[in-house]
Amino acid sequence: MPDRTPVQLGEYESAPLEPDQLTTRDVDRLHALQARGCLTLTRERTGWRLKADATVGVLVLDRVRVVIAPKFAIPGEQLMSRLAYALGTPVPATARRWATGPDGYADLVAAALLEECERLLREGLRRDYVRRRSVEPVLRGRLDVAAQATRRYGQLDQLHVHTFNREADIWDNRVLGSALKAALTLTASPGLARALHGAAGAFPQAPTPAAALRALDRTHYTRLNARYRPAHTWARLLLRGGGVTDLLTNHGTTADGLLLAMPALWEAVVRRLGTEAAGLHGGHAVPGGSGAGITVRGDLGNASTFRPDLLLSLPGHDTAHRTLLPVDAKYKRYDRHGVSAADVHQLLTYSSGYAPADAPMAVIVHPQPGSHAQRTLQVRGPKGPLGTLHVLGVDTRTTPEQATAWIGSVLR
Repeated sequence: MPDRTPVQLGEYESAPLEPDQLTTRDVDRLHALQARGCLTLTRERTGWRLKADATVGVLVLDRVRVVIAPKFAIPGEQLMSRLAYALGTPVPATARRWATGPDGYADLVAAALLEECERLLREGLRRDYVRRRSVEPVLRGRLDVAAQATRRYGQLDQLHVHTFNREADIWDNRVLGSALKAALTLTASPGLARALHGAAGAFPQAPTPAAALRALDRTHYTRLNARYRPAHTWARLLLRGGGVTDLLTNHGTTADGLLLAMPALWEAVVRRLGTEAAGLHGGHAVPGGSGAGITVRGDLGNASTFRPDLLLSLPGHDTAHRTLLPVDAKYKRYDRHGVSAADVHQLLTYSSGYAPADAPMAVIVHPQPGSHAQRTLQVRGPKGPLGTLHVLGVDTRTTPEQATAWIGSVLR
């Protein structure tokens, strides 16, 4: 791997780049990421300026290696716990020993994939019958009559046959070989790189990363391959570069990187936390958020619809009736500054659209390192109360189980 100049920056921060640090291919890849709202690349008089959005991770370009750190100081163990929680996959056992280093979080995800792949190797890779064409001196499998007649002209010294052998060269294993190879390009740890290289050699590979992703999208899990699900989850994350799919080209190459959209990750965590917390007290999440949602009509263009990240149905004081509680995840430092006017307006709209008219209420859930926190905003107008907003800060250093119990106690 060629030496690349390291570039360190944080969420919403920017860093200058020299004109010769970006190749034409790099500029195209960064513009593709810019179209997805992950970062911004602008041309300056002295070169380039790269600005990160709410995205963290690693991006390996031709001449530079960009590491984007989160604005919240989240240890590696907690990040992997949150990520596994959001993805619905078991937390890798080695997460307890992981620490976030200067090379970012890509190594953590690569190590999670490695652990699952090593487990599969210890248990024995799944094998299935694979159809092969070959030329044999004796009849094995089924004779390919057409090939025998047109290529051997009836001679029987060599036979064209179709064979079916149980092999490990199947898609369940190929996608993992491709993911291990992708992880190898991201890691800066020599020890992890050696382990990834060793594991990759034991797995077959797909022709291209795009082919591996298509195979993952077609995969259905049964009792035969259910044990592959955790490994496939980490493989999908790595092959998609953390979720950015537009970087796949017609040639099947990707912009090497693992970029995690932290607001989307936080929303996934809050949806699961809120759903499980409501279940502790007889509540449940409303499927699809809210059905039709809140609709705006009459403006220029098509009608717009918006809905909260999570809508909970909770038992009321009268067991025959239930109340709706809108919950919105905000990946913001609301432990350091007040709730913005835009978010107050948004949550008041949700409370007016879903909560009972006599007690309009909504909840904001934001990350807060170090401890849980709760505060209540009373919004009043000239004619009286407009609504109540509960602002919940969830400790990013605690486990999802502890966070669920705390949110459940607040909702009660």
